[in-house]
Amino acid sequence: MRRNANRSTTGRAGRRATVALRAAVAAGAVTALLPTAASAEPAAVAGVVPGLAAGVERISVAPDDAEADDNSAAASITPDGRHIVFTSSARNLTPDGTTGSDRVYVRDQQARQTARMGNLTALQPPVISGDGEYVAYPVQWVNNVRIRQYQVSTGRTASADCSAYSCNQPSLSADGRHIALAILKQQSSTQRVEVQDAKTGAKETVADLGHTSPSRPSISGDGRYVAYQDGRTRDVFVRDRAGGTTSGPVEGPSAAATLVQLSKDGNTVVYLSGTDTYVHDLRSGTAELVSNARGVAVDPTGRYLLYAPQDATGPSLVLRDLRTGTEETVSTRPASAGTDAVSADGRDVVFASTADDIVPGDTNGKSDVFVRHFF
Repeated sequence: MRRNANRSTTGRAGRRATVALRAAVAAGAVTALLPTAASAEPAAVAGVVPGLAAGVERISVAPDDAEADDNSAAASITPDGRHIVFTSSARNLTPDGTTGSDRVYVRDQQARQTARMGNLTALQPPVISGDGEYVAYPVQWVNNVRIRQYQVSTGRTASADCSAYSCNQPSLSADGRHIALAILKQQSSTQRVEVQDAKTGAKETVADLGHTSPSRPSISGDGRYVAYQDGRTRDVFVRDRAGGTTSGPVEGPSAAATLVQLSKDGNTVVYLSGTDTYVHDLRSGTAELVSNARGVAVDPTGRYLLYAPQDATGPSLVLRDLRTGTEETVSTRPASAGTDAVSADGRDVVFASTADDIVPGDTNGKSDVFVRHFF
């Protein structure tokens, strides 16, 4: 059963009350990689990153806090909000900066430092493990595409095992042990969705698809569940690797769906159908409709949905509390975001924008990466 979620908006007081209530209630890497701001408001941000304030902060900055000298694009934030991975063609983000397009960087919000992850061009947005320790992204490798992986703390590298095929669309588990990816069999124009275990070297086929349309795999934090789409039939499925079962299409037989993301707790699937977004609860089998909205990301708990309203006259990005129906504006200026753009409990949202009035002193005329801190 699908129920329509009425869109409503609350201000700072409503958000503060919601968070206070929450507090009261609460009172794929390989083996070689594995280990055994400008503020609009003065209120402090809860969480593991100290010293930040509610409002918007630009994070694509040089070591001296100078703005990036070229375009940067948002990608993902870890559940605790500490690490943000993004791409940039800027040369001044790190002391060893180099020219080139779409290099990958990790920003440590607690240490206030940015590190470059290799010197290769990312063909797709990079992904980061939930603990902030591993990064993966596709790169061109001779005539194929490979997944390049980095351990953030050491800089050690490896690649997913794609044999003689191309692989892309990576998704990492919370500890980086499991990576879900699409393996493209170019000679036969087919692909499979596969999960690789960095600790044991095991490979598990999640689905064999008779085409090369994007499958968009999305793995849960514990590596047990993998959501993917059949891009040709436009159906979304979820594989329970522990139970050996596949459920779906989750959208039912009468709708065409495009996968957005599986929440890290493995309980929520977000998908698009027409001009609407559906948030499907795998436990109850029900889906909540957010009409006239393009879903972008869901927080790790599945409670907070980041979406772009289809109405061009309103905000560009909105964060919706699916439990209460309340909403917060992330950006009123033109902005974009990707999957894993929301930290746990909706505390932080990372996005990119070319607007020059989001924070003071934005004069580079380029796209910058920002993080909106809520409470």
